[in-house]
Amino acid sequence: MSDLTERRRRPRDRNWLLLLPALVLLTAILLVPLGQSLLTSLSRPTWTLDNYARLFTDGVTLTVLGRTAATAAVVTAVAFLLGYPYAYLMTRVGPRARAILLIVALIPFWTSVMARNFAWIIILQRGGPLQSIFEFFGAGEIAFVGTTVGVTIAMSQVLLPFMVLPLFSALSAIDRKLLLAARGLGSPPIVAFWRVYWPLSRGGVVAGIILVFTLSLGFYVTPALLGSPQQSLVAQLLAQRTTQLLDFAGAGALGMLVLVVTLVLVAWANRVGGAVSAIGVVATTGSKDDR
Repeated sequence: MSDLTERRRRPRDRNWLLLLPALVLLTAILLVPLGQSLLTSLSRPTWTLDNYARLFTDGVTLTVLGRTAATAAVVTAVAFLLGYPYAYLMTRVGPRARAILLIVALIPFWTSVMARNFAWIIILQRGGPLQSIFEFFGAGEIAFVGTTVGVTIAMSQVLLPFMVLPLFSALSAIDRKLLLAARGLGSPPIVAFWRVYWPLSRGGVVAGIILVFTLSLGFYVTPALLGSPQQSLVAQLLAQRTTQLLDFAGAGALGMLVLVVTLVLVAWANRVGGAVSAIGVVATTGSKDDR
């Protein structure tokens, strides 16, 4: 009997071998380069932490880090303010209308990175459609291309699906009978939403916020085309240090700092609860982001 049990257990014990190809690929394309960047940031010119200390003493780096964090926060706020009502609407309409709304939300995934950004250049350039609208209402000439405002507008449109998808997943799982029960017990609509609906949707909200914010930290093509060197973000600074200044140690330290910030945010989302699983589901959809 014990031999039969042992034979049945052996195939299960070997199931982890199915993960071996994925682990090897992950190590080769992710862990090894990250390890090399960490080693370079600590060993050049000698074994020291000076490369990390300069990140907090260099005025240019601090300015770029602050600008990147502020831009990511604004993009996240815009995506949330637009994505939450949109996801709620998707839960209230029929299957056909829901499919149409989902296709509209996924259009950035199906659009070429360069085509998308050049389309935004046409829209935001001087004399473009958006400029004409502002001039029609007497707002005067407002510059968008070459500014952080233009970069924020374009990034918000690109990252909106990363807010809508986890929100839709969370909102569609909420039983609306709970709201009806709250209303039946005399709760006003706003109080019922805040005390019942909002807590149940918090996992999707946190997942969307983490996704949009962390992806905003690594954007490169959109800020490079719509922004300017004077308004550069972290990704542009990393490219400049590696391709122009050949400061691989400083670039590695900066990249490690961004990675640590991302891991801290994901850990916080894990503590909030339910967000990491939602992030994993949305991440499997894939994207053609322009990092």
